[in-house]
Amino acid sequence: MSQGNPANRIPDFATREEEAEFWDTHDITDFLDDLKPVKVTVSKTLGQGLTIRLSADDREALARRAEEQGIGPSTLARMWIKKQLRDERAAS
Repeated sequence: MSQGNPANRIPDFATREEEAEFWDTHDITDFLDDLKPVKVTVSKTLGQGLTIRLSADDREALARRAEEQGIGPSTLARMWIKKQLRDERAAS
Protein backbone atom coordinates (compact mmCIF):
# COMPACT_ATOMS: atom_id res chain seq x y z
CA MET A 1 0.00 0.00 0.00
CA SER A 2 1.68 3.24 -1.10
CA GLN A 3 0.98 6.59 0.45
CA GLY A 4 -0.12 8.31 -2.78
CA ASN A 5 -0.46 12.07 -2.37
CA PRO A 6 1.42 13.08 0.84
CA ALA A 7 -1.27 15.67 1.63
CA ASN A 8 -3.86 12.90 1.50
CA ARG A 9 -3.87 10.44 4.41
CA ILE A 10 -5.87 7.88 2.44
CA PRO A 11 -3.35 5.51 0.82
CA ASP A 12 -3.49 4.22 -2.74
CA PHE A 13 -4.69 0.62 -2.76
CA ALA A 14 -3.42 -2.17 -4.99
CA THR A 15 -6.56 -4.31 -4.60
CA ARG A 16 -10.16 -4.06 -3.46
CA GLU A 17 -9.32 -6.42 -0.62
CA GLU A 18 -6.56 -4.10 0.57
CA GLU A 19 -8.95 -1.16 0.53
CA ALA A 20 -11.65 -3.16 2.33
CA GLU A 21 -9.16 -4.13 5.03
CA PHE A 22 -8.17 -0.46 5.48
CA TRP A 23 -11.79 0.72 5.83
CA ASP A 24 -12.59 -2.17 8.16
CA THR A 25 -10.09 -0.68 10.59
CA HIS A 26 -10.58 3.07 9.96
CA ASP A 27 -13.50 5.47 10.32
CA ILE A 28 -14.24 7.50 7.19
CA THR A 29 -15.28 10.48 9.32
CA ASP A 30 -11.61 10.78 10.34
CA PHE A 31 -10.78 11.43 6.66
CA LEU A 32 -13.46 13.92 5.61
CA ASP A 33 -10.85 16.60 4.80
CA ASP A 34 -9.13 14.15 2.43
CA LEU A 35 -12.26 13.40 0.39
CA LYS A 36 -12.99 15.12 -2.92
CA PRO A 37 -16.42 15.46 -4.50
CA VAL A 38 -16.98 13.58 -7.73
CA LYS A 39 -19.43 14.23 -10.51
CA VAL A 40 -21.87 11.37 -10.99
CA THR A 41 -23.97 11.04 -14.09
CA VAL A 42 -26.98 8.77 -13.90
CA SER A 43 -28.36 7.72 -17.22
CA LYS A 44 -31.49 5.98 -18.25
CA THR A 45 -31.38 2.33 -19.17
CA LEU A 46 -28.64 1.20 -21.54
CA GLY A 47 -31.15 0.02 -24.07
CA GLN A 48 -33.38 -2.94 -24.57
CA GLY A 49 -33.13 -5.90 -22.23
CA LEU A 50 -32.33 -9.43 -23.32
CA THR A 51 -33.05 -12.58 -21.33
CA ILE A 52 -30.49 -15.36 -21.63
CA ARG A 53 -31.09 -18.76 -20.09
CA LEU A 54 -28.06 -20.38 -18.45
CA SER A 55 -27.61 -23.62 -16.59
CA ALA A 56 -27.13 -23.26 -12.84
CA ASP A 57 -23.44 -24.18 -13.22
CA ASP A 58 -22.87 -21.57 -15.93
CA ARG A 59 -24.74 -18.92 -13.92
CA GLU A 60 -22.59 -19.67 -10.84
CA ALA A 61 -19.39 -19.58 -12.90
CA LEU A 62 -20.41 -16.24 -14.41
CA ALA A 63 -21.21 -14.85 -10.95
CA ARG A 64 -17.82 -15.99 -9.59
CA ARG A 65 -15.90 -14.44 -12.50
CA ALA A 66 -17.85 -11.19 -12.14
CA GLU A 67 -17.26 -11.05 -8.39
CA GLU A 68 -13.51 -11.46 -8.97
CA GLN A 69 -13.68 -8.29 -11.08
CA GLY A 70 -15.92 -6.44 -8.65
CA ILE A 71 -18.84 -6.19 -11.05
CA GLY A 72 -22.23 -7.82 -11.46
CA PRO A 73 -22.77 -10.86 -13.66
CA SER A 74 -24.99 -9.02 -16.14
CA THR A 75 -22.32 -6.33 -16.53
CA LEU A 76 -19.67 -8.97 -17.22
CA ALA A 77 -21.91 -10.76 -19.73
CA ARG A 78 -22.62 -7.44 -21.48
CA MET A 79 -18.86 -6.69 -21.62
CA TRP A 80 -18.16 -10.12 -23.16
CA ILE A 81 -20.91 -9.74 -25.75
CA LYS A 82 -19.75 -6.23 -26.71
CA LYS A 83 -16.15 -7.45 -27.06
CA GLN A 84 -17.21 -10.37 -29.25
CA LEU A 85 -19.26 -8.07 -31.49
CA ARG A 86 -16.35 -5.58 -31.75
CA ASP A 87 -13.91 -8.38 -32.60
CA GLU A 88 -16.23 -9.75 -35.29
CA ARG A 89 -16.70 -6.28 -36.81
CA ALA A 90 -12.94 -5.72 -36.83
CA ALA A 91 -12.34 -9.11 -38.51
CA SER A 92 -14.80 -8.45 -41.34
